[in-house]
Formats: sequence, structure tokens, C-alpha cells
Amino acid sequence: MCRMIIILLLAANIACAQEQSENSRIFELSYGYGTLLRHNKNVAHLVSAHPGVFSITYSNKTFGSKRWQREYNYPDWGFTFQITDFNNEVLGENYALLGHYNFYFLNRKLQLQIAEGFGFNTNPFDLSANPKNISYGSSFIFSTTIGFSYIEQQLFNDFGLKLGVALVHSSNGSLKAPNSGTNIVTFNAGLSYSPTSEEPHEYTVFEDEKVSEPIHLNLLFRAGINSSDYYSLGQQPFYVFSVYADKRLNYKSSIQLGAEIFFSEFLKKEIEYISIAFPQRNIDPDTDHKRVGLFAGHEFRIGDLGIETQLGYYIYYPYKYESRTYSRVGAKYYINDHWFGSAAIKSHSFNAEAIEFGVGLRI
Repeated sequence: MCRMIIILLLAANIACAQEQSENSRIFELSYGYGTLLRHNKNVAHLVSAHPGVFSITYSNKTFGSKRWQREYNYPDWGFTFQITDFNNEVLGENYALLGHYNFYFLNRKLQLQIAEGFGFNTNPFDLSANPKNISYGSSFIFSTTIGFSYIEQQLFNDFGLKLGVALVHSSNGSLKAPNSGTNIVTFNAGLSYSPTSEEPHEYTVFEDEKVSEPIHLNLLFRAGINSSDYYSLGQQPFYVFSVYADKRLNYKSSIQLGAEIFFSEFLKKEIEYISIAFPQRNIDPDTDHKRVGLFAGHEFRIGDLGIETQLGYYIYYPYKYESRTYSRVGAKYYINDHWFGSAAIKSHSFNAEAIEFGVGLRI
């Protein structure tokens, strides 16, 4: 653990060595005392102790040099190194590196942090050595943190205080079964250090023009690999073809409406397996594994970055896998006015089905 912390601090020091004003940086150390949620009945045996979440954070302040900074009340952006100790031998520990945004409200006293990244688990599922860890089927994990905090950045000279609550979600996105994941609610306390200078930055205020765009058509291809909940069936590729319209309401928000078809090879393997292993379920081995869904969504634009949430419903659903409704949370990066890349987590309730990576065309 100590070696990893040292490496991270060295990396942060190199990043901070770039030319920038002294008072544009915030360093934080925080600790969260958590409760592991029983988000489904299968993880009940893992809810046996209170996890601890230790975070080292570097943030860079913004002052309005770009429009998205002004539109979102001058947020921070940066990186967080997070260590989760489950205090449970079965689950082990998680180490994750996340990118984050901090958004401010109530005269910059209330902070909303949204962080997303990846890491590894020290004790994943193993059929012989660790069969009880159904939360992580692989060492590689994805991690998401959403937190609300009350902050005082200059409570004592350059030092500040931060108190809040957060939800920490980790899973491997069904890259490899099993994948129940974990959800932790934490109560956090932290110290911050924000060096000041004799000439502090001033926030740029500018009257920006309203954004008005016609309806656009989007074509999007997503793909990846995932696996069935039945451990022995292995990893399989999947493909998703989506077409949808979007309408930009203003600089920050767009709404979406569309349809998509899913080709999930793991479902094909699962159907074949169940038809043989569980004949009492009367599953025809030739049951179509494809699904067709309709969805509506919303997208927040943060410069060239888009944060989207979608809710969908399968109108073609020949094989009953999880629920008929699904959701998606993801990010898009706009390469130019027409092309974009995307990454998203598709889920049914609290159960992730896949991590989707895609490329799209906006016409």
C-alpha cells in the first residue's frame, strides 16, 4: 500500500509542476467510514463488517476561461486515488484511480463530486481458493463515487475541512462472472490544502449567447465482452446498434429518443446451457437471443464531454434475462461536430450487464 501511495504522490507532483497559479490547486486527504449495502440477497453473507475508504485527491480549480466552466459555476477537475478496505478477508481490498469533477452550490459551501475510474481487487473469486467472493469475478474493476460534502476551503490559513456522505460503487461490469459488485455508503471527513498567492485568480463573468440547434440524428455502434451469471460459460462478445434523435435544449442539456438492437452472444450460450442443464424450465435451445429496445435519455454537456443517462424498455424480449427495463449511464467525447466516442455501463436495476465502448456519428 505504501509503495502505491508514494507512486501516486510523485505522479501528482509532476503534474503540479506545470506552470499554473499557486491558488489553482487543492490537495485533500479524507477517510470514509462505510456500510456495505445488501443490494441483492446473494451478497448477504458478505455484509459482515464496516469498510473504510481512504482517498488522496488532487483538484485543479477553474475560473471561467472556457464556457463550460462558467455554465457550471466554476467546477474543479482532478484525480482521486482511492483505497477501500472491506475489513473482510473474502472481499479483500480495492485500489482505484478515478477522474473527478467537483460542482459547487450555496455560495461554494456545498460540493457535489462525481468520480469514475478503474482499479483492481486483491482477492477476486476463485472456484477453489475464494468461492465466496461473488462480488468480483476478476481483479480488474470499474469504480464510481458520488458524494455530497460541506466544505470550508480556508478554515485556517491554507487548510480546510470537508465533511460529507458518499456512495462508492465497484464492479467489473460483467466482464467475467460472478459480478454482484459492491455498494458502500460512507460518512467522510477530510482535510484540504489550497496554497494561496498574493494575486489570487478572479472568476471570469461573460454573457454567453444562447445555444439553439435543430434535431440531430445519431448512429452509434457499441461493443465489448461480458459473461453469463453461469460461471462456466466463459466470456463472449456483444454488439449494439443504436439510432436516436437528440434535441439540444440549451448549452447544458439535450434530450434523446431512440431504438437499438442487442446481439449478446453470452445469452446464446446461456440459452443453450439452460435448455440442457435445466430441462424443467422448458427453454427451447433455438430461442432467439437478440433483443430490441426503445429508450429515452438526457445528456449534460461539459465542454467536449457529455454525461448521459438513459432508460430503456425491451419491445422484443424472447428470452427473459433480468428485467424488461434497463438503464445506461455513460460518457461521450465529441471529437468534432459529427464524430464522438462513448463508454457506458448498462444495467438492470443494481446488476450491471456490460461495459459498452462505442463510436458514433451525429448528423
